[in-house]
Amino acid sequence: MGRRLPDSDVYRFTLAVLFLIAAISCYMSYYSFSVSFKGTTDTVSFDSAESSGSNEEENGCCRGIEHLELWGDAVKWGSDFKLNSSKECCEACKEMCKGDDGPCLCDSWVFCGDKEACGSRFGECWLKKQKDTLDPDRRDSGDMVMWTSGLIFGKGEGIVKLNTVHGAFHVKLLPDCAPHSVAYILELLSLNHCAGCHFYRAESRGNSWDPQGNHNEHASFGPPYALIQGIVEAQGTVFKDIPLEACSTIRRGSVAWVDSGPEFFISLANHDEWRKSYTVFGYVLPEDMEIVEKISQLPTIPDVWSNVKVSVLEGPVPLRFIRLKKSP
Repeated sequence: MGRRLPDSDVYRFTLAVLFLIAAISCYMSYYSFSVSFKGTTDTVSFDSAESSGSNEEENGCCRGIEHLELWGDAVKWGSDFKLNSSKECCEACKEMCKGDDGPCLCDSWVFCGDKEACGSRFGECWLKKQKDTLDPDRRDSGDMVMWTSGLIFGKGEGIVKLNTVHGAFHVKLLPDCAPHSVAYILELLSLNHCAGCHFYRAESRGNSWDPQGNHNEHASFGPPYALIQGIVEAQGTVFKDIPLEACSTIRRGSVAWVDSGPEFFISLANHDEWRKSYTVFGYVLPEDMEIVEKISQLPTIPDVWSNVKVSVLEGPVPLRFIRLKKSP
């Protein structure tokens, strides 16, 4: 039969049990905090995020910038490798960047496609490897340069962080679709500030789109238009209009210019009705879309722009594109 403990033993036993419970509670609290905080650091999981964020239209892009020569270590010498077009050169680089077992063997390409200027070098395709894909080595640029160059960002590469006071989210850049646009974003990474860059418009999905961004049958296409809109023109810099580049269909998470920039938007929905009208230069990793949703639900003021009803943020949300501190 069990024996009743004396009062003093009961007291000591109770203290021991309470101490044990407190220790377990502290550990569980620390563990929960660590897990939730880990999601906001620079180490993110890109495997499932990237595969679901891109689409076939973006995967089929292969564009470069004319009159630009990128430098870097050659992994395939152009003097021994000639092709018919810059697109073929780009695709050859992509072929060396399809593996899942490490960084791309080729992340930049240089092609000579001007018969008159290139002479005997016409068709040369140089496949190269940059020391830093977010700060590529440029040898020369300008109208007198006969080369066309482009970047390729493989899995886990070409991802930058967009910082706001409401949280940070990651954007995968698409240089093979929008090389001029991405070149501008890479310039912003080198600045110590982005004063003047901010979001100023925010509209939720409303009843027109479901949480996956699909349009609800018989619902309107806006307003609201399911997007957040801002500007990325740092004070003290001169912005040059960006030419219209590859225009894939706007999907949930697409990051695209309004006209030729520097105004841009991030879509919360799949806008098939916009019929490829905007240059898409990146997309938000799906796991980070909750931050975009959060900004879209901030307090707004109704306004009318060119007979279109919009929702303007009560206070602008400063933003800045910055490099990741750690490699993925």
